[in-house]
Amino acid sequence: MSFAHLTVTANKRYLYLKIKIMRKLIVSVEMSLDGYIAGPNGEGDWISSGEDIWNHMFNDLADVDTVLLGSNTYSEYAGYWRSVLTDSDADPNERKYAQWAEGTPHILFSKTVQSIDWANSRIARDPHAEVTSLKQQSGKNIVAWGAGEFASALFRMGLVDELRITIAPVLLGGGLPLFQGIDRTKLKSIEVRRLENSAVILRYEMNTGI
Repeated sequence: MSFAHLTVTANKRYLYLKIKIMRKLIVSVEMSLDGYIAGPNGEGDWISSGEDIWNHMFNDLADVDTVLLGSNTYSEYAGYWRSVLTDSDADPNERKYAQWAEGTPHILFSKTVQSIDWANSRIARDPHAEVTSLKQQSGKNIVAWGAGEFASALFRMGLVDELRITIAPVLLGGGLPLFQGIDRTKLKSIEVRRLENSAVILRYEMNTGI
C-alpha cells in the first residue's frame, strides 16, 4: 500500500469523523425562571420577544438545517408559521422565521399521524434510528424545538448534544415542567448570553465524561 493511498484514506476518515462530530442535536426551549415551559393552562403569553432575542435566534439558525418536532407541538407550529407567510401585517421577524421554516426540512415524530401537507415536512416513527441516521449524514446542526415529553425522550435515548435554554424573567408559579421522567444528568456550561429584556440564554453540552 502506497503512502499516497494511506494519506487519501486518512483524509477521508478525518472528513467523515469531522462531519459526525460537527453535526449536533440541539434542544432549544424557552423557560420561566421557576422552570416551566408553559403556564398552568398551557399559556405562552409570557415568552420573551424583542429585536435582541430574534437576532440571537437567527444567528443560531445559520448553523441549523433540520428541525425536529413532537406531535404535540407540530400542528400548532405548522399552522401558525404557514399563516404568517400570507399575513401582510405580520411582524417582519416572524415573517423572516416563517420564510426560513418554509425552506427548511422538518421531521414530525408521531406514532399515529399518517400524513401531513406541509411540503417541507415528513413523518418519522423512531427517534433513535432517525436521529442517529441524521447525525451520520453531512449537514448543519439539528434543532428540536420545545421540551416536555418529546425532548425528555430524546434525552433518555442519549441523543442530545446541546441544551439551549432561554430563561424569561418571569415566575409562573406552576405549569408544564421543562423535562419529565429523566435521570440525574450533569451538564457542562459553554455559553451565557444576557439579553436586553433581562432574559438569559444558557447553553450546555452533555458532559459524557461524568
